[in-house]
Amino acid sequence: MISERILISLLPRLKLINCLMMLLGGFIQAVGLSSIHVYADVTEGGVLGATLLLEHWFGISPAVSSAVLNALCYFIGWKTMGRDFLWYSVLAGGGFSLSYALAEPFAPLWPWIIARPWAAAVFGAVFIGVGAGLAIRFGGAPGGDDALAMALNRLTKLDIQWIYLITDLSVLGLSLSYIPLPKLAWSLISVVLSGQIIGWIQKIPLPSGRK
Repeated sequence: MISERILISLLPRLKLINCLMMLLGGFIQAVGLSSIHVYADVTEGGVLGATLLLEHWFGISPAVSSAVLNALCYFIGWKTMGRDFLWYSVLAGGGFSLSYALAEPFAPLWPWIIARPWAAAVFGAVFIGVGAGLAIRFGGAPGGDDALAMALNRLTKLDIQWIYLITDLSVLGLSLSYIPLPKLAWSLISVVLSGQIIGWIQKIPLPSGRK
């Protein structure tokens, strides 16, 4: 029957190792954000930075702008990479949210890091870069900006770390319209480093048959 064919076409073809990497990547990101970024006042580029920009200049709540921007990015990712990408992304995002809820009561885990801006920028970038990098390497996007970067990588063949660099620098550059440069400096270091780490992880060969 046609309805059965439609149902089958919507079902994902997920692999266990990929699913585990979605959860692991979300957990690593959640620990970094909850224990470092939140306390060290390190901001982000991408969708998060864009929502803060829209709130400052146009009074649009991040609750609205983040939902619209993330939905748009995931839609582009789905149209570019198919339904399995969307299911993996749901798992990665859900894993991040659950991990954040579990990690938040124990934060901050490393007070000495958040007391030093350079350490917060570097270690925060490592957590974000490794967490997002693992999820992306195995086919999912923890956030909307990750979905957009993956789609642009597929469409343009440009290395993903350079896509992150361009989008993050664009958002941070616009953020200079209301955030002083000294306050953005450490965030700039963090987003550049995290994007490069994601790019390095994408170049790690996978076992035969894994995508």
